[in-house]
Amino acid sequence: MTENKKQQNVNTQATSSKVESPSRIFARRFFRNKLAIVALVLLIIMALGAIFAPFLTPHMRDKADFANSNKAPDSVNLVGTDSMGRDMLTRLLWGGRISLTVGIFATFLRVLFGVVLGGIAGFYGGRIDGIIMRIADIFSSIPFLPMALTLSAALGPSIYNVMLVLAVLGWPGIARIVRAEILSLREREFMEAATALGISDYKKISSHLIPNTMASIIVSATTGVAGAILMESALSFLGLGVSVPVPSWGNMITEAQNQTVLEKRWWQWVPPGLLIFIAVISFNLLGDGLRDALDPRLKR
Repeated sequence: MTENKKQQNVNTQATSSKVESPSRIFARRFFRNKLAIVALVLLIIMALGAIFAPFLTPHMRDKADFANSNKAPDSVNLVGTDSMGRDMLTRLLWGGRISLTVGIFATFLRVLFGVVLGGIAGFYGGRIDGIIMRIADIFSSIPFLPMALTLSAALGPSIYNVMLVLAVLGWPGIARIVRAEILSLREREFMEAATALGISDYKKISSHLIPNTMASIIVSATTGVAGAILMESALSFLGLGVSVPVPSWGNMITEAQNQTVLEKRWWQWVPPGLLIFIAVISFNLLGDGLRDALDPRLKR
C-alpha cells in the first residue's frame, strides 16, 4: 500500500514538472497583461478600419463639397467636415492607412538595416565591428528631428521618402541591441558545434544567432512603430511628410494652425490627434507586454 502511494506521488510530481513549450509560456504570460490585450484590440480595430476604409463610409476621400464645408458632426457626417467639405470620418480612416503603413514599413526597414549591420558587427568583431559602430555613433550623435527635417526637405514630401528617412536615421539603436546579443551568443557551445560541423558564416548568423535575438528585436520594433508614427505626424504637420490631398493623421492636424479652427472647429483636429495618441500609447503598451512575456528573467 505504501509503495503504491509512493508511486502515485512520483507520477504526480513527474506530471506537474512537465515543461511547458515556449509558445505556451509566452501566451500565458502575455494574456495575463490586461493593458497589453486592450492595446492589441485597439490596434486591430484601427488596422481593420484602415484596411476596409473604402467600404466603411459612403463618402469619397478627396471629394470637395464647399456647400457643406466646416460642418459640425451630425447624422450624415459623423465627425463633421473639413474646410473643403470633405467627410472627416472618411479621411480619418484613410489617414490611418497612411500613418500605420508609414510606421510599420519604416520600422521594418529600420529593423532590417539594424539586424544586418548589427549581426555582421557582432559576429566578426574587430575592425569590421569598429567601422560599423563608429558609423552608428555618427548617426546617433546627430539630433534626430533636425536631421529628419533636413533630409525630408532635400528629398521632398512623399510617403516613401518619409519611410526611408526614418529607417536611415533609426537603425543604430537596433544594431546596438543585436550586436550586444550576438557578442554573447557567439561564445556559446551551440556555436562551437556549428563551427565543428563546417557551417558557413551566413548560416551561423541567419539560422543560429539572429533567431536567438528575436525577442529583443520584436520588442524594439513594436515600440519603434510608435516613434515612427509620431515622427511621420511631426513631418506631415510641418509640410515635409505625406503631402495633401493624401490624408494622414499628421497633416490633418495642420488645421489646428488656424486660430478659428483651434477655437471653434474641434472636430477638424481633435480626432486625428486623439488617434495618434491612442496608436502611440497602444504600441508602447503592446511592446511592454511583449517584453514582459518574452523576458526569461521574469518569474513565470
